[in-house]
Amino acid sequence: MQYEIKGNYFNGSFVTIERDSLETAPRYVEKKCPADLNLNLWKFPISFDHIDAVIESANLGFETWRKTTIEERVECLQRFKAVVQEREQEIATAIALESGKPLWEALTEAKALAAKVDVTIAEGLPRIHNKVHENILPNTKGHVFYKPIGPCFVIGPFNFPCHLANGQIINALISGNSVIFKPSDKTSYSGQLLVECFHQAEFPSGVVNLIQGDGEVARRILRDKAIKGIFFTGSKEVGLKVLKETYMDLSKNVNLELGGKNPSIITDSVSVDNVLPELIRGCFLTAGQRCTSTSLVVVHENIINELIDKFHQLAKKLIVDHPINHEETPFMGPLIDGRAVDTYLLFVGMGSREGLEEIMRGKSLEKATPGHYVTPSIHLAKSFDPKSHFLANEIFGPNATFIPYKDLDE
Repeated sequence: MQYEIKGNYFNGSFVTIERDSLETAPRYVEKKCPADLNLNLWKFPISFDHIDAVIESANLGFETWRKTTIEERVECLQRFKAVVQEREQEIATAIALESGKPLWEALTEAKALAAKVDVTIAEGLPRIHNKVHENILPNTKGHVFYKPIGPCFVIGPFNFPCHLANGQIINALISGNSVIFKPSDKTSYSGQLLVECFHQAEFPSGVVNLIQGDGEVARRILRDKAIKGIFFTGSKEVGLKVLKETYMDLSKNVNLELGGKNPSIITDSVSVDNVLPELIRGCFLTAGQRCTSTSLVVVHENIINELIDKFHQLAKKLIVDHPINHEETPFMGPLIDGRAVDTYLLFVGMGSREGLEEIMRGKSLEKATPGHYVTPSIHLAKSFDPKSHFLANEIFGPNATFIPYKDLDE
């Protein structure tokens, strides 16, 4: 094993995850490195035994934390910032091995953890200062008071296992709320490292909590009356399940960041050479596994042939390889798992079946180590068809689909 999963974190310490006391046939979450399937990263049993204890810890932590001053919270976050800066390389390496993103990109994510503290203090904190509005009625002042709402549940994604959760956790904390964090079961160790940093920064007991596991673990916590804030980053399908579990409880504040089908519109007044690197990054960074990945490139018909040709030539030169062990620095690593590869190749075939022109075929790729490697793909559609499954649904893989237009109204 490369890494040790220490367990769930509550009441200020890690507690080993044992087999669920009610399970006759134990289930496990285990992780192979997506860039080298011969490398087992970690394994732990799925258990629901700690759920009540984690929620109780968050309740107790909230009662302590809500009474602290803004200055005390900022001081804790500044200590956290110093810790993540010290452990930057360690965090980046774990992200790269678990998610498959190249080390340079994982290091960018690791550096963002400390930067997010600064941004939250400078830009976020002023939004929750109490406010006075003069003369909302004759001789009447209006007052706005911001108060913490309670324990918040943060469900993290695999593509930015530390950065996206970190932003939600820090905002909840600076507002006086306690947090329960459940990382993606694809990036459990990266999530553990993030919580270790909060522990090292000496946050009070129960303020930050960690629970590991699958979607059923998340579902059971979602439904608990004590949970007042919910943050989920992931697919639309899972987001709808979160809503289904919570919509009847009007005391919950539910925040969803879901998938997208993001278009870039390219006019004929641009410099094609300036557009190209931005498009390559937009479409293929993180192997297209971003909710903000550019999926549709809508291009004026006067320049579409030139743009596609140059884009294709660049795409063929992209290096796809192991995120750490490589001869040349890769632009892309593997997809997260075999299911992601199957979905990506299914969409690639669907594009052809729906009549799109295949400029560059997406396919599985063999490298020095067995992994979930694929090549980028490029398609050309004659026009946008809202009935097209390919054009209207998120692929979550390295695909760019070009569509011509004549004028902006179109």
